[in-house]
Amino acid sequence: MTEKAQRRSIRRLAARPELRPVVRSAIDLLVRFHIIYKNARLFEPNNITFDVQTGKLLDLMVDIHDQESEAAFHLRQNSLFFNGTRLKFGFQNYGIFKFIVDELKRNEIGGIIFYPGVTGDELRSFIFLLAKRDARAKRSFVGLEAAVRAAGVERIDIEPIPLSEISTDQEKNSAKVYFLSILHLKDSFERDRNNENIRLETSRRLVQSIYNHIVDNESFVYGLTNLKNHDDYTLNHSVNVCALAVGLGRRIGLQRSELMDLGISAFFHDLGKLDTPKEILEKPAGLDPDERAVIQKHPHQGAEKLLHLREFRNLPLRAIHVALEHHIREDLSGYPISFRKREANLFSKIVKIADYFDAITTKRTYRAKIFTRAEALDQMLECSGTEFHPLLLKVFASMLGRYPIGSFVLLDSWEMGIVVDTNSEPQFQLRPKVKLVTDAEGNKIDGDEADLAEIDPSSGRFKRTIVRVLEPTKYEINVSDYFFAQAAVRS
Repeated sequence: MTEKAQRRSIRRLAARPELRPVVRSAIDLLVRFHIIYKNARLFEPNNITFDVQTGKLLDLMVDIHDQESEAAFHLRQNSLFFNGTRLKFGFQNYGIFKFIVDELKRNEIGGIIFYPGVTGDELRSFIFLLAKRDARAKRSFVGLEAAVRAAGVERIDIEPIPLSEISTDQEKNSAKVYFLSILHLKDSFERDRNNENIRLETSRRLVQSIYNHIVDNESFVYGLTNLKNHDDYTLNHSVNVCALAVGLGRRIGLQRSELMDLGISAFFHDLGKLDTPKEILEKPAGLDPDERAVIQKHPHQGAEKLLHLREFRNLPLRAIHVALEHHIREDLSGYPISFRKREANLFSKIVKIADYFDAITTKRTYRAKIFTRAEALDQMLECSGTEFHPLLLKVFASMLGRYPIGSFVLLDSWEMGIVVDTNSEPQFQLRPKVKLVTDAEGNKIDGDEADLAEIDPSSGRFKRTIVRVLEPTKYEINVSDYFFAQAAVRS
């Protein structure tokens, strides 16, 4: 994909295309499936009401099969996909979506495929097998699959939840890759100081692993970027920027090979800081003009280091652009002041956003203010078009959510918690999942994860709502401790 084609793909993000009619039919099918599922818990298969509803479901299935070779629903990271397209649910049917997701998980089902020619009898048998299973018994996928086959259901297949979707294994591996990346970057910096070869193939394999873990468990990987090592800021920061940049590149539709190059570019974007004296990097007061001039040399120094790598042939050319341009603003101000291009490289624009976000949400000796992640996004959005590419920044803000993972929030229940997962449905961006860390009286607890999209059946209202974002240090809460504990438990 050329630079011009990439910019065109970004512009297309501004307009959301209408759903294909068959996808709308798939959502209607799930709504009808939910109705029949509920009926199956009350009635027997020969009940007239149940029979009528099954007929309507079958009609919808026939319409879909007229356009598609199969009707395949898959559950991936709390999102439902139909034939590879993620289904989007509104407020009015979110309860139905959540019910179906919960039932699939309880039955260890990762996918259901309805083939052309499926009969009403097969639908009835399949739904009754699901609905009538004893909720108190252990729900084994193997047992369900055997029961489906024994019932003579031939045109409906079920698939188990993939191993990569099992959070404990995935989170353990994500944490391992994150810490290995920091160690590898430290080794790379030391090798550069000693004029030794940097192992770029190892870098590429780690970026590949980071990408894979973002695909499998995006929320936990972004949660790990809350981990901050102030003694090795540049190392920790560079790995965080790599993960955030790859996530943003994935959101705008870059190809896999391009994402690998983007990750490598982000990984080494601050290589030039190796030549910046530590007393300047960590000076607690403001820099004088001479010191500022020194620190503003690091883009040129980073690009020069990359150009002189012995493994240069294995380095993406755009990594040099990123090292040189990641402090260039959208209005072409910034530094290095000798920059004269008409505009910065696309990769540089992406890395600039990730670099700035991670930097201002990290405690530094020279900065009195530590921005919360929500505050950081608000500040960045105010600079859209001048500091940052407006459409890329919009996608980045959408990727992290209105309350980014790691935000410390007060709920209207007077409980406090840490945002640990965003809601995949756009209309529920204000309703993420929150790990409760205090009760209503302010006592610290190891609470459950609360889904803020959950409705209280008695009132018909949301059970909990975020009132405001808090500064965690004022309440003696260290957000990174939560993610470090999660990583340690799973390592």
